[in-house]
Amino acid sequence: MQVPGPLVRGLSRRGLLLSVAFPAFARKFEKKGPLPSEKHWYPDPATEFPVIRLTNPEHSSHLTSSSLKSISRRSDFLLYSSDRTGLPQVFRMDLTSGESSQLTEAEFLDPLSIALMPDEKSFCYFDGPALMQIELSKRRERRIYEVPARYHRRDAALGIAANGAYAIVVENTEGSSRIVMVPLRRGSPSLALQSEGVLSLPLARPGRPEILYRKDDGSTWLMDYTGRSNRKLALAAGKNGRQAWAPDGKTLLYLNTPEDRPKLNVLREFTPETNKDRLIAETSQFVAFARNADASVFVGASANKASPYILLLIRAVRRELAICEHKSTMPERTAPIFSPNSRQVLFESDRHGKPALYTVNVEKLVESTES
Repeated sequence: MQVPGPLVRGLSRRGLLLSVAFPAFARKFEKKGPLPSEKHWYPDPATEFPVIRLTNPEHSSHLTSSSLKSISRRSDFLLYSSDRTGLPQVFRMDLTSGESSQLTEAEFLDPLSIALMPDEKSFCYFDGPALMQIELSKRRERRIYEVPARYHRRDAALGIAANGAYAIVVENTEGSSRIVMVPLRRGSPSLALQSEGVLSLPLARPGRPEILYRKDDGSTWLMDYTGRSNRKLALAAGKNGRQAWAPDGKTLLYLNTPEDRPKLNVLREFTPETNKDRLIAETSQFVAFARNADASVFVGASANKASPYILLLIRAVRRELAICEHKSTMPERTAPIFSPNSRQVLFESDRHGKPALYTVNVEKLVESTES
């Protein structure tokens, strides 16, 4: 397996190291008592399925980017952000009791950067330009990396390698962007790619040392960790939206809006090694989606104003089932996801006020995927 070395193109080793705060435990938070549950149950007006609103819409709560891990493999806790106690902070919610514990004291939290590590012992997040890591058990925090002053990050500009060894950071400056590989265990950051234009949405490929990313012209590219192998993927014509790797990393799942606008948004699958692209299913105008643990079922959010639903899409029969309304003013921000065991669907909506988190139990509709 190739790994990025310390050699940096277009930036001296000293220059890159100066942008980094060397890993050192900066502080240890005192454990605070859990905040009471805010769960509220109601029957969905359209489907009558039971829906649980997990957070109070009097304050704002958000799921992280759907490309980052936020739920434990046992599906017993969730990391999310909320301004329940003042400034937006990271919270850990017990999905059984609904109680939440505050985990951070950030000044400028990026809600879309919260990433639970694969071993579930720690999580990362951006506080302004600083990439932070906190141990869940000891609540010890360290600064891993800091974006240089002349660069900035966009939303969803963080990826995590499938093995948890690297954070993948996309940085933009006037006229150009770069992808930096930041070791989460030991070693120095390295520059994997520098390119003209705006790069975004880094997505590590499971089982392979490769990274998917998007250019500002809408094209999707795949590179290795060194940036030496870097190619444009021949995805279907039209506008491509949310993307996710299959569990084994062999294929890329993605939403596509055909160039012929009257047509429905579709879910497609692309195999990088063979350049084969095929239709999975048409959708009810999905603008966000996620797969379950074995990619046999998808959950999506429809942008259809007449039918603002969260839907299940059964892959084998290409059939959809509406489970509830989302009624979000921004359907693309609903970020629906499955719990790892496929028993719950979680999503975000501002239907009752400020953005809040919701969950629907789907264990009678979707086969369990115990890990």
